[in-house]
Amino acid sequence: MPEIAKFVQRGSVMITPKIMKGVHKRLPFLKLKFTEFENPAFPHLSEQLEFLADVVEDFAEGVEEELPYSTVSAATFALIYADRQVDMIPDALPAPSFADDSAVVRSVLIQHEKVLAAYAGRHEMKWEAVSINP
Repeated sequence: MPEIAKFVQRGSVMITPKIMKGVHKRLPFLKLKFTEFENPAFPHLSEQLEFLADVVEDFAEGVEEELPYSTVSAATFALIYADRQVDMIPDALPAPSFADDSAVVRSVLIQHEKVLAAYAGRHEMKWEAVSINP
């Protein structure tokens, strides 16, 4: 298993319902922040983060209660990671900017592909547009 997948799994198991509730409260701010993630090297990152935010929101609000907690906790971890001020690779660096954020998000999308693709289908979203390789 690639190191980034292990990192995401370790982070995901640390997500408690209390942490998820805190992230849910911050979702309007986070969604706005993620719209500002512009980098030609990672053109789909903003949309992918918005998608994961929708997953967390729908679960927290009871719209998607049947989603596995492991999927929602991984999505929550990706949102927290993308919001962090200190990343494995600082976002202020011009060349690799958002590389680690994108890697974390892609890992969540890949590890939970079946569940997230089904979610996208239920919400009339094109999974291919979300899961595209940037």
